[in-house]
Amino acid sequence: MSDIKEKNKLKNAPLSKLAADMAERARKASLVLAKAASGPKNDALHRMARGLADRADYIIGQNGKDVEEARAKGLSAAMIDRLSLTEDRLARIADGLMQVSALEDPVGEIVHMWKRPNGLLVGKMRIPLGVIGIVYESRPNVTADAAGLCVKSGNAVILRGGSETIRSNIAIGEVLRDSLKGAGLPEDAVQVVPVTDRGAVLEMLKLDEYIDLVIPRGGEGLIRFVAENSRIPVLKHYKGVCHIFVDETADPGMAESVCVNAKVQRPGVCNAMETMLVHEKIAKKFLPAAAKRLEDEGVELRGCERTRKILPGIKKAGESDWHEEYLDLILSVKVVKDIDEAIAHIEKYGSMHTESIITENYTNSQKFINGVNSSTVMVNASTRFSDGYELGLGAEIGISTSKLHAFGPMGALELTTTKFVVFGEGQIRE
Repeated sequence: MSDIKEKNKLKNAPLSKLAADMAERARKASLVLAKAASGPKNDALHRMARGLADRADYIIGQNGKDVEEARAKGLSAAMIDRLSLTEDRLARIADGLMQVSALEDPVGEIVHMWKRPNGLLVGKMRIPLGVIGIVYESRPNVTADAAGLCVKSGNAVILRGGSETIRSNIAIGEVLRDSLKGAGLPEDAVQVVPVTDRGAVLEMLKLDEYIDLVIPRGGEGLIRFVAENSRIPVLKHYKGVCHIFVDETADPGMAESVCVNAKVQRPGVCNAMETMLVHEKIAKKFLPAAAKRLEDEGVELRGCERTRKILPGIKKAGESDWHEEYLDLILSVKVVKDIDEAIAHIEKYGSMHTESIITENYTNSQKFINGVNSSTVMVNASTRFSDGYELGLGAEIGISTSKLHAFGPMGALELTTTKFVVFGEGQIRE
């Protein structure tokens, strides 16, 4: 049967059969990929990167159809930005695949070994998780990023993107599957769900005998939907309410630049700053200049009462604002008494995603690092760096704000687990 006929057969199958068939084929592929050497896996990643470049016109053309439809449906500017592909963005995705290929292969690594009194040598060895299901919205880069990380870590992956990027995802998926085949690896190690019906997700979430982990990426509604309906373990983060605390010792120029970047550079993503906390001793000097730069970039400011005494023209921040992931050019601002109040605010309203402190005081930086219970804590840097690509993971499969089985941006290493290996010389248990 030709590849086209096979795709049409899958699309026309009942959703339960479609999901089960894809999952069963992914399980079989995962058993092969788990034993694959680094060479073929890296070859596949190189082919994927080249394929994205060679077929850029086709992929961007398909993406253009998705964008046109999204605009017709009235999707927000932030959502359209998330789903849009350009030559530069596609090149960055390809570069991410090359970076993943250059990473050490985590599979087979002995992470710890010790000797027992009876002479047994006990160790822990990294192994793939098996089959990963990714349910995501808007961002077609996730299709390639997730596939690349799964291949590197020896896992098969089933990718179910949103209806708004179905053409883009299928086009990218074709390149990825062709690349696996060209490298002598099973193409079913990467599969894109070819239908937009949400029922396909529900069927997929029942298949705990085939799928080992589900990672949802998107809005809070999608993530809660997956978590509430899955029989499979779910690794998630509901939202990114990221904070920057401008300490009394902060360099004002640095603080302005970092805060503007964290809010403005790409406001529709989960690692953008949503609340700026400012120490009371620097607020009168810092806030007017920072506000001007932010407002010049189109940011709407919403402040506490103390902030509005310094910036009387801004809107009042209500209780709901401190919880809000705006994903837009809106920023909540609060003046705090000290670092302890800043940490307490983050503890109450944060989402355990990413927080940053701007300070010249080493003691305060360490207090912030140790006191903030988030997956990524930064000193004198934009929250926008909370990203697998930027942190040297090559790409990321998601950001976990739950502490099991990973915490923070997830790369290839976080897609493995360990098994015990024991070496003996004939020992028997008494």
